[in-house]
Amino acid sequence: MNSPASPGRAQHVPTWTLGAVGFVSFFDRFGTPPMLLIMSSDTGLDVHQVVQLFTVYSLLYALGQPLWGMLSDRWGRHIVLRVALIGVIVGSIASVLAGGYAALLIARGFTGLTVGALYPTLLTLIGDTRIGPAKVHALSDLLAYSSIGNAVATLTTGAIAAWLSWRVVFGIVGVACVALLILLRHVHAPKPARAATAKGGAFAAWPLTVYGIAFAEGVVLVGILTYVVPALQSVGVSVALAGVLGATYGLGVVVGAPLMRVLSRRFTRTQCMIWGGGFMVVGLGASALSATPVPLTITAVCIGLANAILHSSVQGWATEVAPESRATTVSFFVTSLFLGAAAGTFVTAGLADAARFSTIFGIGAVAGLGITVVASAAHARWVRSTATS
Repeated sequence: MNSPASPGRAQHVPTWTLGAVGFVSFFDRFGTPPMLLIMSSDTGLDVHQVVQLFTVYSLLYALGQPLWGMLSDRWGRHIVLRVALIGVIVGSIASVLAGGYAALLIARGFTGLTVGALYPTLLTLIGDTRIGPAKVHALSDLLAYSSIGNAVATLTTGAIAAWLSWRVVFGIVGVACVALLILLRHVHAPKPARAATAKGGAFAAWPLTVYGIAFAEGVVLVGILTYVVPALQSVGVSVALAGVLGATYGLGVVVGAPLMRVLSRRFTRTQCMIWGGGFMVVGLGASALSATPVPLTITAVCIGLANAILHSSVQGWATEVAPESRATTVSFFVTSLFLGAAAGTFVTAGLADAARFSTIFGIGAVAGLGITVVASAAHARWVRSTATS
């Protein structure tokens, strides 16, 4: 069930434009890990220090989300989007010019803080301006664009850093954000209505339920996904091939986007959650039975499909569960997802150290089944409650 949109509340932005912002945000977010060793060699920093650059980036990326959400409900989506893009430009330039550890740490932390505003604001804009099938299509397309950004970063930034310089990668992001600002120059939107009620609406019972589901999704769809490549390497697959096979996650998302369009025309959102959860359980179950290259590739693809179907369905719910405080709600939704991802990797780290990857994927399959049941049942109940209110 989709709640009515508020006409005139936000100007319609083409999906491909939103997708371009999503692509750049994910390219920057996932572009650093492949360059860690090269950055260490070029800067004279040890690997631990370079990892800290990415850790601070990720921490501020996640912790800044609630702030951006509340500012978006108060100032407006497009103001926050432009401010964030300008911030990414400044952070990227500082990253290119930084000469030492402290300067790089500040530059990457600031960049993470501003990049973190982009994706939740895109979700909020879609919630503001689209209803019904148009919202489903826009959310799945946004996830596809973003996942392509993830895959492109994973496959190219290491090579760019090796052939040219890691600074070029950060420069590319800055130039791309300048282009995005130009694309958005004629887009304007009024200040969101009822901003004063945003805080309370974002912490009512149903939004809190959605945050809990997002946390659980983060544990499985993001946290456990990180073990696909290490599991491939543990069975003798080369680093390069493991990266390619792991990147089939993006293929799953890209294939899942049009599949979600088909499913959404034939099934309710609740039922789409069940479909997406089914892909998640099957994919994780395959590697639980045998953590070898073929099952692990199936796992990566199926997690991509689950993201395109299950996660985009939950995202759609997050944009509707508290419409009077949509940006704040979406930002806490994304934060919950990241916290879940961190929790997932934390609690399974010991198993990974022991190379017990089949056990990790087995735990993920069981957890995925639970997520599917809880998410679909809770959403069905929410639909009934909104229909009678």
